[in-house]
Amino acid sequence: MSIIKRATGLLVIEVRDSNPNGDPDRESDPRQRSDDKGAISPVSFKRKLRDLVERKTGPVWESISKEFSPALAADKFMISESRETKLKEMRALNEKQFTENFWDGRIFGNTELEKGRNIPVKTGVVQFGLGVSLAPIRVERMTTTNPPVQEEKKGGMAPLAYRIAQHGVYCMPFFVNPTAAIKTECTREDIDVLLKMIPYAYPHTASYIRPYVEIRHAWYIEHKSVLGSCSDFALIDALTPKKKTDPEKASISWDEYDVPTKLPDELQKKVEPLRDLMNQ
Repeated sequence: MSIIKRATGLLVIEVRDSNPNGDPDRESDPRQRSDDKGAISPVSFKRKLRDLVERKTGPVWESISKEFSPALAADKFMISESRETKLKEMRALNEKQFTENFWDGRIFGNTELEKGRNIPVKTGVVQFGLGVSLAPIRVERMTTTNPPVQEEKKGGMAPLAYRIAQHGVYCMPFFVNPTAAIKTECTREDIDVLLKMIPYAYPHTASYIRPYVEIRHAWYIEHKSVLGSCSDFALIDALTPKKKTDPEKASISWDEYDVPTKLPDELQKKVEPLRDLMNQ
């Protein structure tokens, strides 16, 4: 397999009248930090990728798996953190068997494998950071009706149960660390599957409370060296949109932001060509 290079990524996510990540500590309000900026947890986003890989009869997996030659073997791309995975059987596997079978173990680490066993935790090759909105978000709450669960009962009310962010533009960084691949046996093919899944993370996992979330740009930058050839901070800062006016005021549309579409020349010459996964 091709060598895995250091890479820096940035997801620019727009949210319209949706809840991109509910906070269980706040009755499922859209997550917010103390500065009122919205947040999307790394766990929330990785769950969507896991779900798409797990659904082997779904259109996303069926399409993407055939893009590889030979086509991807479903039994080598199982998901360890799944309701369908039997933990007792999984934990009976040795490390090699685990990494051979579970894609999320190879790419995100073996947090499930080490539970109850004398095996050290191995961090994943790909790490997603916290997604944070560029401006504060305005949370709207509405009471909705509940359908009757039995024929003889009438429908009830769900007071303030519908909780959404009116609008927000979030940035979520992610990083590829080739050093971790030595321990998890992650391959370039595993990384390629991840990159192909990212554009479908929201449209193919949409829900009642999350109908209108879209990744506007999924920037991916490979470094010219496995060690890294440029500052992650510099790359992310260069690609982060800026609110044109009133940065402390919640936005209502995408047009309120200046959105970079390329790297400055002094950064671009230090890395491989900038890729937008949404255009591939």
